[in-house]
Amino acid sequence: MSSARALSLPAFLTLLLIALMMASNHIAARLAFNSGLDVATGVATRSLVTASVVAVLVLLARVPWRFNRQQGRGLLMVGLMIGIQSQCLYAAVARLPVALALLAFNTYPLWTALWDKLLYQRTPQRSVLLAMPLILLGLALALDVLGAASGLGAQAQWAQMGEGVGFALAAACSFGLALVGTQHETTGMDGRVRTLFSLLLAGSVALAVVGFRGGPHWPQTPLGWQGLGMLTLLYGTAFTIMFTVLPKLGVAANSAIMNVEPVFALGLGWAVLDQQVAWVQVGGAVLVVAVVMGLGLRKQAT
Repeated sequence: MSSARALSLPAFLTLLLIALMMASNHIAARLAFNSGLDVATGVATRSLVTASVVAVLVLLARVPWRFNRQQGRGLLMVGLMIGIQSQCLYAAVARLPVALALLAFNTYPLWTALWDKLLYQRTPQRSVLLAMPLILLGLALALDVLGAASGLGAQAQWAQMGEGVGFALAAACSFGLALVGTQHETTGMDGRVRTLFSLLLAGSVALAVVGFRGGPHWPQTPLGWQGLGMLTLLYGTAFTIMFTVLPKLGVAANSAIMNVEPVFALGLGWAVLDQQVAWVQVGGAVLVVAVVMGLGLRKQAT
């Protein structure tokens, strides 16, 4: 029996909870952005607060911190890519309906395969090649690329959402490179230390952007401050659960279940932000999520 089938109910519910918190974090971020928070300030706050929590966990667990030169270079690359990914994804969330931003970001398996081929000459698996057109078809439906569902037409539709889609795809591209770098350049390093340094570097990148733009831009309304507090709390809590609970449950191989995040974002975006999407877009979203989850779980099939 595969480990995917042996997944317990508590483990399954924990994975869904993490996906729900991650989706809620992006909804909270949109509330804060709508109230004057800028992307860099939000990323810096979220990343550095979460890094502080992870650092405490690493210290309590007495995790060894040493790494060799190759791992150090890999850490730097991964951390910078995560920093860029964080900036770009929140920038997409600020410009698009949250679920659509997350769906465009969910093309990262395709970018991962591309980077693996370009940098390490590894041919993508057949399952990834077969999934590519399905993911792109689902994304095209979800984003309403021709403007049919919105009635705007292709030109007006892309004028309205093109910048946000570009940021989401840039986030997927940088995250794919981070995944490839993690696999090939940080082998043997404890995942907790790797994640801590990634968070610190992501926060540092955000702080640099904040400084370049003349300082932080905080929310201008109580609702915005609540959004900033909630996005930081939700993100930090989800990471803490991943560090402390998931290893004990043994569900790392089933983590693709967390890719239902855009589905949660669809519901939350409608309920909290009044973000509407057509049924054909929902169908495209379901297709993207199903294919990405299938890719993540493919090694668990019997």
